[in-house]
Amino acid sequence: MTASIAKFMRDLEQTWEEHQQALIRRRDLRATLAQLAAEPVITHIPAMTGAIGRAAVERFYAGQVLPHLPGDLEQRRISRTVDRWRLVDETMVSFTHDRELPWLLPGVEPTFRRAEVLAIAVVGFDRTRIRSQRVLWDHATLAAQLNLTAPAATGPAR
Repeated sequence: MTASIAKFMRDLEQTWEEHQQALIRRRDLRATLAQLAAEPVITHIPAMTGAIGRAAVERFYAGQVLPHLPGDLEQRRISRTVDRWRLVDETMVSFTHDRELPWLLPGVEPTFRRAEVLAIAVVGFDRTRIRSQRVLWDHATLAAQLNLTAPAATGPAR
């Protein structure tokens, strides 16, 4: 691997880190959107929530994600793989289900139970901007920890 490719891969990691910090830690919509490509796609699997296109992604973050992030949401990265086109993070996510989570559990009222589940994010890039995110949640474990049955899928917004 050349030094320029290694630097490019570090730049991809930095873009993803900045996006995550803006979204989860600072909960700053403008900063969250700053790392995205012109026509991003976000899909949370298996809930099949998300959005396609810049305006829909902005609405998704502003309406379904940011106001509904659990107060004690924490992430602990297990592994990360990066190449010139994508980044894959394997992360343990923990939180108290203290509010509705339309982006993760559409239509499910808060249970006030604690959950810790595996999430895998597959992030595609257009140069150094985030083009796509597929976030796969261990939904069976989440449902069991929250004492739920699986909610119906709704599909990404357009």
